[in-house]
Amino acid sequence: MRILADENMPYVEELFSPYGDVIRAPGRDICPSMLVDVDVLLVRSVTKVNADLLSQANKLHFVGTATIGTDHVDLKLLQQRGISFTNAPGCNAYAVCDYVLSSLLLIAERRQLQLHGLTMGVVGIGNIGTRLLPRLRALGLQVLVNDPPRAAAEPDFHSTPLEQVLQQADIITFHVPLQRDGEHSTFHLIAAEQLEMMKPDAILINACRGEVIDNQALLRHLTRHPKLSVVLDVWENEPNPNNELLRAVDIATPHIAGYSQEGKAFGTSIVYDHWAKLHGFALANVQALLPKPDLAAMTLSAAPNQAVLKQLVQAVYDVRNDDERMRHHSQQPEYFDRLRKTYPLRREILSTQIQFSDFDNQVARDDIAALGFQIQH
Repeated sequence: MRILADENMPYVEELFSPYGDVIRAPGRDICPSMLVDVDVLLVRSVTKVNADLLSQANKLHFVGTATIGTDHVDLKLLQQRGISFTNAPGCNAYAVCDYVLSSLLLIAERRQLQLHGLTMGVVGIGNIGTRLLPRLRALGLQVLVNDPPRAAAEPDFHSTPLEQVLQQADIITFHVPLQRDGEHSTFHLIAAEQLEMMKPDAILINACRGEVIDNQALLRHLTRHPKLSVVLDVWENEPNPNNELLRAVDIATPHIAGYSQEGKAFGTSIVYDHWAKLHGFALANVQALLPKPDLAAMTLSAAPNQAVLKQLVQAVYDVRNDDERMRHHSQQPEYFDRLRKTYPLRREILSTQIQFSDFDNQVARDDIAALGFQIQH
């Protein structure tokens, strides 16, 4: 069996090589001729799986993407050709939550904002949005949620209209799939008109898909509303984001919000497990793949305030490092993909345990646990 995999997909050899030959290639360079006699194709979001790519795929029986989104895959084509498919829903949800927390606490410190009592809008309540809500509430934020597709499918789900979220929220974060057409299209969900609805000093976070926000409209808006704080992990025209926009935003990173070691391991293992079930092979043991974290535990001796919570979060993941790395390399050719390919190992908040010394405060314990840390009992 021949297995072609994106070179940035970890643990492929450990999981798939017992059953065939693993061939690695840069995701953007995977081309039709590479798929001759290939049985399994494993990709990430940078590979467009379409009729062009599959034009020479004579043996392909399985495509897996180690991502939540599927907008880069022609699902109808795979179905027509009888090719099994899976994505990895939820694999990097906790990592993206860590990214949002680290960014939010950093912006709050820079602006001397107390988050408690502010209103935060979460657009998209899927795997990521659902996991993010208890973290935001642990910071004392009032949360508005917007997800029209869920509201249409679930009578008991209340979705606040987007216009109301934009007008009322002090902070807005986006976690929707990219859908270019249809009733619930998310392409340019936020354009000039929607930006004008927002508070001039709001905080805007996008860690889903670059095309959800009209980047040109955002750049124009920032020239007139410099108090708006913007965090972008995703960009239109990746891997060539607008450098002027990059310089204008508060935090800029190269589509790595979900790039934790746990997220990558779960992404590969979810795809592997789906494929293994088709063939009756043994399922993955993710914990056996992961090494022990460098920062396994921290100790608190008093109930934490916002500044201490920021220290705890950023001890595990400090978004400033990724922002500085992107700005430093942004004038070099092909820097975006190179930063993703050479991204340093990063663990998730859930890998670190918090110990309590000399005090016992159940509210503090509950809040720390809601942020995603393990609690020593």
